[in-house]
Amino acid sequence: MAKRFGKNKKVSNMRNLIAHLKPKSTISEQYRTIRTNIQFSNVDQKLRSIVVTSSVPGEGKSTTIANLATVFAQQDKRVLLIDGDLRKPTAHYTFRLENRMGLTNVLTKQTRLASAIQRSEVKNLDILTSGPIPPNPAELLASQAMANLFTELYEHYELIVFDSPPILPVTDAQILANQCDGAVLVVQSGRSDKEATQKAKELLDAAKGKLLGVVLNRKEQKASSGYYHYYGTDNNN
Repeated sequence: MAKRFGKNKKVSNMRNLIAHLKPKSTISEQYRTIRTNIQFSNVDQKLRSIVVTSSVPGEGKSTTIANLATVFAQQDKRVLLIDGDLRKPTAHYTFRLENRMGLTNVLTKQTRLASAIQRSEVKNLDILTSGPIPPNPAELLASQAMANLFTELYEHYELIVFDSPPILPVTDAQILANQCDGAVLVVQSGRSDKEATQKAKELLDAAKGKLLGVVLNRKEQKASSGYYHYYGTDNNN
């Protein structure tokens, strides 16, 4: 079993896992809607791996992927969330896990995969944290060791979901998009620049990544729609 952090400010990120803490909330239902849309977007091919990214930092991609992984696991699927953001990892904070050993250790053969994977509080959902931040994130993600890791993971999990860095500043998300069956782009309403979002899509296309859809985060709903909330990271519902 995974060791937990003590009480500190970063542990408060667990509140963002609303699909687990408040599964009957409106926001949790929205995550389930996204899950359904992802499944229908890829009916001709079995969806085994997804990468979630954004154009720039701060658009809510890490919260989105944590909750998406949760709602997929709630379907009794064996799901693994991998923190592929080897520059600014956050999954260990969200799930209150240690990050001494993770993806980078596996790729550099410092530890076995089974030793690095941790169980989360969510049934059916395991976590592979980033591990120590390396000097060459893009090279590690594009390595043969990474390709071999995909092969090994597919033997044990029905779905693998990757958190990645934003796609505009670095190439990491493009590398993962090329390796995964599909990509999801997170866009924050009222914050994301239209040109940046379009450029992010072009980069995914250039990497031959399959864009499954775009998540519009923190979109204010009109009261006439039947409910009123900010989608994505509101924790008051």
